[in-house]
Amino acid sequence: MPRLPRLNLRDIPQHIVQVGHNNLPCFFDEEDYQYYLISLRNAADQYHVDVHAYVLLPNMIQIIATPRIPDGISSVMQSLGRRYVQFVNHRYKRSGTLWRGRYKSSLIDSEAYLLTCYRYVELRPLYLGLADSLGNYPWSSFNHHVNIKRDNLICDHHLYLALGENPQARAQAYRKLFRYSFDRRLLDYIAETIKLGHVLGGDTFKEKIEQIAKQRVRPLRRGRPKKSKKNRWKPVT
Repeated sequence: MPRLPRLNLRDIPQHIVQVGHNNLPCFFDEEDYQYYLISLRNAADQYHVDVHAYVLLPNMIQIIATPRIPDGISSVMQSLGRRYVQFVNHRYKRSGTLWRGRYKSSLIDSEAYLLTCYRYVELRPLYLGLADSLGNYPWSSFNHHVNIKRDNLICDHHLYLALGENPQARAQAYRKLFRYSFDRRLLDYIAETIKLGHVLGGDTFKEKIEQIAKQRVRPLRRGRPKKSKKNRWKPVT
């Protein structure tokens, strides 16, 4: 299925992924991770984007965020691309591209999938063997959501806040979401959605997005279109 046009709609969360060129590392030490997070926070403040969850991996970043102005996400990612690549190239006396093309993104049906996407993002270090527990990985939003360490980059979504009346209750409820392993089909569905830039949600949500964006967000069905009955060939009797 082909990629669909990228959508940057106000007040609708997005899952954002950017991968290192040829899957090579884009972070080399602690200072690199810290600089990226500072740059992300500055860009998010400048372009009115709420960052809800993230993970920085050696060769990839994943972010869940909601833009509060049109094209907020694209402006943030352009700003990050300039700042961070210049930082790395200057620091390591290198040149050329750092990322594999443009970032990928998909709109999220928040009521159905937002907290699932939080888990998808924050579980990456465990799945990749980068940490023996999620709390031991410093470059994600997990410790914020389980009330271990406040992260000033994070703007809590109302669905996360609805998990409990106070930080302790929310942390306890959030931890419970990680007790169960991901269904393999759901993992594949989220990964495919990001890869192709499709909307993550059901038909009702996709219809809503099509009405807002005034363009198709669902891929066309394969095969030849059906002929109408009035044009159908009839045998001579």
